[in-house]
Amino acid sequence: MKNFYAHSLPNRLPENWQPLEDHLQNVAELARNFAKAFGGDQWAYLAGLWHDIGKYSKEFQAKLYAENEIESHLETKPKKVIHSEAGGHLASLKGWNGADRILSWLIMGHHTGLTDFSTENIGAKALDAKMKTPSQSNTILANAPDSITNQPMPNQLIPKNSDPAFFIRMLFSCIVDADFLDTETFMNKGKALLRQRQFPGLESLLVTFNIYINKLCQDAEPSSVNKIRAEVLEQCQKAAEHNPSVFSLTVPTGGGKTLSSLAFALRHAVKYKKNRIIYVIPYTSIIEQTADVFRKIPGFEHAIIEHHSNIAETNDDQETNQNRLAAENWDAPLIITTSVQFFESLYACKTSRCRKLHNIVNSIVIFDEAQSLPPSYLRPSVFAIRELYKYYQVTPVLCTATQPVLTQTKQFDFNFKEGFEKEPIEIVADPNGLETRLERVVVKIFPKNLEPIENDMIAKSILSESDPVLCILNRKDHVRQLTKLLPEERTFHLSTNMAAEHRSDVLAKIKERLKLTKNNKSRNNNLSPFYAISTSLVEAGVDIDFPVVYRAISGLDSIAQAAGRCNREGDLSEKGKTIVFLPVEQPGYVQQAASIARELLKNKELSNLLSLKNYQNYFKQRFWQLGETALDKKNILHDLSGQSLNFYFRTAAQNFNFIEDGWQESVIAPYGKAADIIAGLTAEPWNQRKYIRQLNRFTVAIPKYLINALASRDYIRETGYPGLFMLDYTIYDDTFGFIPPEESDGIDPDKFFI
Repeated sequence: MKNFYAHSLPNRLPENWQPLEDHLQNVAELARNFAKAFGGDQWAYLAGLWHDIGKYSKEFQAKLYAENEIESHLETKPKKVIHSEAGGHLASLKGWNGADRILSWLIMGHHTGLTDFSTENIGAKALDAKMKTPSQSNTILANAPDSITNQPMPNQLIPKNSDPAFFIRMLFSCIVDADFLDTETFMNKGKALLRQRQFPGLESLLVTFNIYINKLCQDAEPSSVNKIRAEVLEQCQKAAEHNPSVFSLTVPTGGGKTLSSLAFALRHAVKYKKNRIIYVIPYTSIIEQTADVFRKIPGFEHAIIEHHSNIAETNDDQETNQNRLAAENWDAPLIITTSVQFFESLYACKTSRCRKLHNIVNSIVIFDEAQSLPPSYLRPSVFAIRELYKYYQVTPVLCTATQPVLTQTKQFDFNFKEGFEKEPIEIVADPNGLETRLERVVVKIFPKNLEPIENDMIAKSILSESDPVLCILNRKDHVRQLTKLLPEERTFHLSTNMAAEHRSDVLAKIKERLKLTKNNKSRNNNLSPFYAISTSLVEAGVDIDFPVVYRAISGLDSIAQAAGRCNREGDLSEKGKTIVFLPVEQPGYVQQAASIARELLKNKELSNLLSLKNYQNYFKQRFWQLGETALDKKNILHDLSGQSLNFYFRTAAQNFNFIEDGWQESVIAPYGKAADIIAGLTAEPWNQRKYIRQLNRFTVAIPKYLINALASRDYIRETGYPGLFMLDYTIYDDTFGFIPPEESDGIDPDKFFI
């Protein structure tokens, strides 16, 4: 047989059949270009060249002919061929002392994903078994040209001291993205052309940003806070000239971190020829807020890709489709994504999650609210950041008001060996001085002895305030109960029992009420104070500014974040008040962090509570109490540190979940236009992706142990679209969102708190 093909379109025309050798060479070249930046180009080229070598099977070729209803004249019947195994078998036959194992991982997983090592999954014995007989493999390989099979072993070494499992995942990203792109170019030329649209370059973005930021500074009111923001901006611009390193940007809340960090990133990227800027943000609410800030800059509206679950497709215009394509592999100048998406992708095994990884190489990654990394995954998370910096030309920036201790420190008999070898370079010249100058809040405790208090005492204290009050609690039921104790017409409720769209609407009303209060005060008009009662969802990055904030005791970082919602603009005649109290009941998840903060509240001067030194002591004490094992609760690093490349990629991927799977399910809330979206989905099922993404903002997460009970009592019903379920309107309230039908319905508050 002379001609072998990789893909075909339903047409007999020659141009609708892609020669197999063309596909292999295309993928090899693409993969080599992707991997060149981190020294993996020879590995990627060879894996790309061999990834589909199993298609030199007569059975596979007969299958292509049969799909196109063309008689093949082959003396064999068409059947499914697992074509990725022949390339792995070829690698194993080479006996290249470990190199064959790496190539087998890459080739055999390019469709099904990286798997766990075992003699049944990877290695020569496994390949022999899967190929049924060695002669079957040899027959397939004999059909391939010598120019494909007769290749030398890569003479590149894995970068010295780098992590082999991490290197394999990066190579894997190059292979799968190259395979996706070349296949798409042949099979769907329209889609491929759409992907090729030109984003603005970082150089042009820097020019428009400088014009924008200079005008913003000129037009800003000459307040003390704006003066400090201008200083932070200037220091970020200056620090961008520094050689690539690990940086920290320690700026108190309200100090202008968002635009200043972008100023640093753009300048640093242009000077050191970085490919892109990636913002990694813990919560979707901050992502949306950050993206809105950036889109106000001329030219940036076409440069930003948001990659998170709540991004809605409002229409099917070309721009939306182009952005969606770019989100698949992060091929854009400015990416804004979640911590969940970023870190879970770095430890993923599936092709769809891994294909973007090579585009993290040679980028600047801003980790906003870095203190929010989950302690249970802290060791593998920091290890990944360190690996990206040391071997993949990434410039990390840890951006926060409360920097955690992430260096290889020996403190309290605890050695954080996965941490950074040196302290990150601080961008701000004097963080302690900045903290003092930006101090806009006085911290108090209530009552003075910090004894546990009931909700009615908290409500009484709030009602005694003459200004608007934000109160943040640790449990949803406490938020609901306290809201009911305050005047209904002047009280707002916020929790994740409300759909994202519902929360956004309430936050908009709160901001409007704050603006109205401020305007009335400037005209000496009296306006009754109002109250916002919320879980911790308002703490990180939500731009609201109250004169008084109450905070149920939690970790010191959470208290600091709550204080950041108080007198944020510094325009009160006196300092704002942040009042810390101890509820009678506390959920288990917060008790360890709260106990450390409680000792600080008792033993330290309250005027100095939110100091950088206290943050350092707090995090050191917390990490020590948790211990090394708890900082990698699922043994991720152990699964990826096997001898002789015996890695457990799939197990690690399944266990690495910032948000634990399995105990909650999303159900549609009967709020706003949710019913209209479902009606559109039912009428246009071919637009499923568009409508499902819109519905993401109209869902609430319900514990699984409540789902069946609610369904059995007809509180959850299937919609007109199969597989989509909606809450009954009787248990979704305009104020509280989802309310369990009975408060005593077996709810475990330790599981149902955020």
